[in-house]
Amino acid sequence: MSDLTLRRARFAQLTSADLYEILRLRVDVFVVEQDCPYPELDGRDTEPDTVHLWYERGGAIASYLRILAEPGGAARIGRVCTAADARGGGLAGRLLDQALGAIGPRTVALSAQSHLTGFYARYGFRPDGASFLEDGIPHTPMVRSHEQPPAT
Repeated sequence: MSDLTLRRARFAQLTSADLYEILRLRVDVFVVEQDCPYPELDGRDTEPDTVHLWYERGGAIASYLRILAEPGGAARIGRVCTAADARGGGLAGRLLDQALGAIGPRTVALSAQSHLTGFYARYGFRPDGASFLEDGIPHTPMVRSHEQPPAT
């Protein structure tokens, strides 16, 4: 995986090619692969504090997530996805490490697909409320407080 490049940009810094590749990956994973027609373009990508973070390989995005600013100074991680041909190599975890490093000592929230709560628990996230259905997929709200060390 030495051919990977970590990229980070706010919306205004994205090239049209970057934006196209980000949206294509997100639609491929969340809309097509998971068979969930939903409004992928939610308006949060363009917020001035949103950070887009991804690993690129050969000009294609291998793994992606976004960091959103939440009220009260917390952060929210969302749209975590990895291209089908790049799965199994730990990219999502590496990207999550990068995101948590960039966020620093702030509380971080996310809505995990419920079957991935164990994955997020390894990074210090814990359930924070009742599970819910979003677009037909069970999700669990999770939070990682800045005082909470990652689980071992």
